[in-house]
Amino acid sequence: MTAVTVSRARLLVSLALGIVAISFASIFIRFAQAEGVPPLSIAAWRLVFASAVLLPYAWATHRNEIRSLSRQELGLMLASGVFLGFHFASWISSLAYTSVASSVVLVSMGPLFVGLGSWLFLRERPGVLLFVGIVLAAVGSIVISGGDLGKGQDQLLGDLLALTGAVMVAGYLMIGRKVRARRSLVTYIALVYGAAMVTLLVMVLVAGEPMFGFSPAAYGWMLALGLVPQLIGHSTLNWALRHLSATYVSIVTLAEPLSAGLLAYIILGEAVSWSTAAGGALILAGIYIASRAELK
Repeated sequence: MTAVTVSRARLLVSLALGIVAISFASIFIRFAQAEGVPPLSIAAWRLVFASAVLLPYAWATHRNEIRSLSRQELGLMLASGVFLGFHFASWISSLAYTSVASSVVLVSMGPLFVGLGSWLFLRERPGVLLFVGIVLAAVGSIVISGGDLGKGQDQLLGDLLALTGAVMVAGYLMIGRKVRARRSLVTYIALVYGAAMVTLLVMVLVAGEPMFGFSPAAYGWMLALGLVPQLIGHSTLNWALRHLSATYVSIVTLAEPLSAGLLAYIILGEAVSWSTAAGGALILAGIYIASRAELK
């Protein structure tokens, strides 16, 4: 694939829109849960709806590229999809036990794992400014979640599930950084989302959770989840991985707790505490410092 130069303004605007789209995920999930849909079923339907749009389009428009994939590339894309599937399974499940703010913040701790993994496996050693940005953003995440940690076994389970989601999304982003440099966005996300769909459907089958029999409203919320946070939000992040490091893209996602917390306050009536405000300021500071290092 030929390298394409993208302006700084386009990168930042696209990432901002992608984060806003992703931030609606926790809201749509809350509404689907209110309709009685189990977490794994929500995660599976999210990828079913996204793949139903992407896979036919990718085959119609990028068939030759898909056929030209090497075994290594195909294996990496499938592995990325498995990571993504486990990420959604653990994170969406965490929302059944903890608040939107705590869950979204803890799952956004991915930069710590991406920074370490990119250093070890991709040889993208973070510079001083990038490292400072990671630390500030991580501290901000801890400050926000401090008010929710340790409130009983259910709360702890939700926190651990969200942290597991952070580890899984780190693998997803690092593989994306490696593969996206050579392949088109449509081919990559179609196969990755498809692999994530299969992973989640297997989980649903093993867990014995239903996929049918829900209300029309439930399917409407899950359709919105597949179209907005998945097709728009996650696809924007995957597009950016061709132009930015996995570490920086994951740092930008730390703005999601701020956006999701605000949406939860407006739509769900979940209060925003002082720790959320203070942590949000640290997160934004970390993103700004990291951007100075990455977008030279």
